[in-house]
Amino acid sequence: MAVADRRPIAHPAETAADTTSGRPRTSTPVALGLALAVLATLVWSGSFVISRALGDSVPPVQHAFWRWVVALAVVAPFGARRAWRQRELIRRHLGFTVLASLLGVTVYNTLVNQAGVTTPAANMGMIMAASPVLMAVHERAGGVRLGARRIAGLLVACAGVLLLVGGGASFSAGDLWMIAAACCFGSYSALLRRRPAGLDGTAFLFTTFLIGTLMLLPAQGVSLAVQGGFTPTAGTVLPLLYVGVASSAVAFFAWNKAISLIGPSRAGVVYYLQPVCVALLSWVLLAEPTGWAQAGCMALILGGVVLGAGARR
Repeated sequence: MAVADRRPIAHPAETAADTTSGRPRTSTPVALGLALAVLATLVWSGSFVISRALGDSVPPVQHAFWRWVVALAVVAPFGARRAWRQRELIRRHLGFTVLASLLGVTVYNTLVNQAGVTTPAANMGMIMAASPVLMAVHERAGGVRLGARRIAGLLVACAGVLLLVGGGASFSAGDLWMIAAACCFGSYSALLRRRPAGLDGTAFLFTTFLIGTLMLLPAQGVSLAVQGGFTPTAGTVLPLLYVGVASSAVAFFAWNKAISLIGPSRAGVVYYLQPVCVALLSWVLLAEPTGWAQAGCMALILGGVVLGAGARR
């Protein structure tokens, strides 16, 4: 199996130069990267609520399988032809592509759906907030200097998450599934920095969706045989369309692009917004309780996001 090209990928914010002054022009790519990371985080927040809401009606594996079938159908018109044109490049880096598909598509969302059977949506969002720490560890291990301000923002936001969890959140067996999901997502996000140079983003997205869905097929067959199928209704089909179109095709494209623009550690700090968004959505849509203590911790998380996301390299 071919391995990914490990040569450092030039950071767009570091290579763009102002034609008049000769100084690096960083504001546009950084602002775009932050906006895309926020968009992906907001959209994914809704998918946690849906995983919790569908926990009793759609088996977790079938939830993940149909999500990626929908996502594949959405991306195929844009990515299939590009992937075919770059098939030789994809073949040379097949090991990298399969690993990204396994972590980001096959395993990650299946674990989230399994957790949603027993874990409140707010808890799911809080536990997933641990993944930016793993992103930063991976990036630092790759030789990237994070900077004092970004590390401070990471620690402040992490402290808010820990206080939120330690302030009365009740844990269940599903939380272990979420911890595993957070590890998968953090590793996937860090892996994106190793995407082969020249591989088109849409082609990469289509390829990972295709490989990840194919790897889910055996588990889908077992789930159908053991658990049976689910009843297609507006309450099951519409949420699956949301997670397939918005949470998969749109959010993954936005997140992958954000990683290429600002790197996983800075995008990871923005990802700390997720427990705040999930808690608010679960309170509004699922009537899960919240209080002033949670609101204070969320403010701490937001402060860490602002501190860390605005740091320069």
